[in-house]
Amino acid sequence: MKRDAIDLGTLSVPALFRIYLVPTLLGMLSLCAVTATDGIFVGRGCGSDALAAVNICIAPTMVMMGIGLMLGVGASVVASIHMANDNVKAARLNITQSLVVATIVVGLFLVISLSRTGLTGRILGSSDSLIHLVKAYMPWIFGACMFQVWCAIGLFVVRLDGSPKYAMWCNVLPGLMNVVLDYVFIFPLGMGVRGAALATFLSSMAGGIMVLCYLGWFASSLRLIRVKLSRRSLALTLRNIGYQCKIGISALLGEATMGVLMLMGNLMFMRYMGDDGVGAFSIACYYCPFVFMIGNAIAQSAQPIISYNYGLGQNVRVRATERLAIITAVVCGLAVTVAFVFFPKSMVGLFLDPTTPAAGIAISGFPEYSAAFVFFIFNLTAIGYFQSVEKVVPSVVFALLRE
Repeated sequence: MKRDAIDLGTLSVPALFRIYLVPTLLGMLSLCAVTATDGIFVGRGCGSDALAAVNICIAPTMVMMGIGLMLGVGASVVASIHMANDNVKAARLNITQSLVVATIVVGLFLVISLSRTGLTGRILGSSDSLIHLVKAYMPWIFGACMFQVWCAIGLFVVRLDGSPKYAMWCNVLPGLMNVVLDYVFIFPLGMGVRGAALATFLSSMAGGIMVLCYLGWFASSLRLIRVKLSRRSLALTLRNIGYQCKIGISALLGEATMGVLMLMGNLMFMRYMGDDGVGAFSIACYYCPFVFMIGNAIAQSAQPIISYNYGLGQNVRVRATERLAIITAVVCGLAVTVAFVFFPKSMVGLFLDPTTPAAGIAISGFPEYSAAFVFFIFNLTAIGYFQSVEKVVPSVVFALLRE
């Protein structure tokens, strides 16, 4: 496995940022494509009711992804600082602990939520007419959370280990796999929303296995290590996880509050506009993660550079990296807003026939929906900076203010 030769302490900041940004952005967008492809195939193959059912199941998965991002951000920042101080063993321990704890948390979520899928669906806002679709989609899409959380944490580590291109492929290949399986399961095999969920489960599993294989056998420095089960080791694990959560909690707030927004939106659209309203809202919700991931990719690309040089005390390189990240955030935010304002019909048309009632609602709302995207991406980039230099309070405050 060939790695990029990346010296975070001496290589020019623009070159470093470019090395990380391109594969990270492509990988993040591919990860979003896994979910969006479901929406396109479900909308075209099963209709707006199926889209609404899918959207009802998404909010809890975003909370699980938020937990993964929180631990991934925290573990990567701590590991970066340890590596800057030549303490590789401590870096390995922190990333291993984050993966173990995340696995336990997602496992508990699956046991609780899938023990009674009908009740879970109704709590999330399903109507009687949608509940059979929700129950068909939920088990597989919730099961995919385990592998998605492994990716969310592991890809931070893979990039920090010097393999941003491999991290990209851990998202790109599952994304392509999901496209193929979605088509096969929904159209030739006629499996409906269950087929879409199964496609996501299998493609997410492929990505999770790719990450674990790298960390287990191919990593240069940041390999997984055995976690001891003594009382002292467990206390150390709790301490380390607590600090990781403290650093990365704004990432959880971002994902969790987006999940709450989707849940409340589903409840309100169902109440006032019925299934068509939820179907229209679901299309907007499919695009929102793309915007989130653009900001997240910029923040994650800057993070290893900032954290490493922060650990070395190289403040000039830290400021230069953040300045470049902010410029990139503003440019990307403007580009995305232009697409939503001038091409809403084409964007909605990927999911539904533009003549349907649900599509008409979405088309009329897209220009207003996109007005805040520049500020949204900028906010994510700024929060990433504060996380990278261990300034927890500003990162949490700006995350809460946005939400």
